Amino acid sequence: MTYPRSDGGPLLALDTVSLDVPPASFCSIVGPSGCGKSTLLMLVAGLYSATAGRVVINNQVVRGPWTDIGIVFQRDVLLEWRDVLDNVLLPIEVKRLSRTAYRERARGLLDLVGLAGFASAYPEQLSGGMRQRVAICRALVHDPPLLLMDEPFGALDALTRENLNLDLLRLNAETLKTTIFVTHNIDEAVLMSDQVVVLSARPGRVRRVFEIDLPQPRGVGTREHPRFALLVNEIRAEFHSMGII
Repeated sequence: MTYPRSDGGPLLALDTVSLDVPPASFCSIVGPSGCGKSTLLMLVAGLYSATAGRVVINNQVVRGPWTDIGIVFQRDVLLEWRDVLDNVLLPIEVKRLSRTAYRERARGLLDLVGLAGFASAYPEQLSGGMRQRVAICRALVHDPPLLLMDEPFGALDALTRENLNLDLLRLNAETLKTTIFVTHNIDEAVLMSDQVVVLSARPGRVRRVFEIDLPQPRGVGTREHPRFALLVNEIRAEFHSMGII
């Protein structure tokens, strides 16, 4: 992926990235700031067009915005004038599907993330973590097979972030989505993932793919597993070798 620079020259953001994400797996992308992690997600979503190469989802080449996905951004981008339930149902309206048919699914997702009593609340009445839970429900309400998450917990405090990690683990076990998750947090990536992809500094290239063989299901105690510390240290060593840490 190449961007035009302000001086008229090209800026190579991603270079010869090759990656396979198996169905119903959780893949985390880690790398230094500016290495193209978010760009990679936008290419998968079809919101950006690659300068060269292609993205393939379920044997179909992505040639424009891919509608059968859910996206969670760094900010929750909730609509302040809509209550929680109406925010979750927004993709249903955009897709011109039946609100009635999806209302119970929306309520069920809110229940899964501990927000069953907040369907009628407005975003300003919610904490940051609660707002992000609503954003996750909104991304899942139309039951997409692919979920893209761009540092969704980066702005949250450590305790809220850990709780949302556990919520997402539970949601993933319930829904079996294919998930691509961008994060700067190595511990988070290891806890959540089936594979962790380390990108190099710009231009981003796949430096190494770590298969995360920790036992399932995972939870609070997973960090105490000897293999967890080993994997975290191996990934951190990749950043050491790049001179990032």
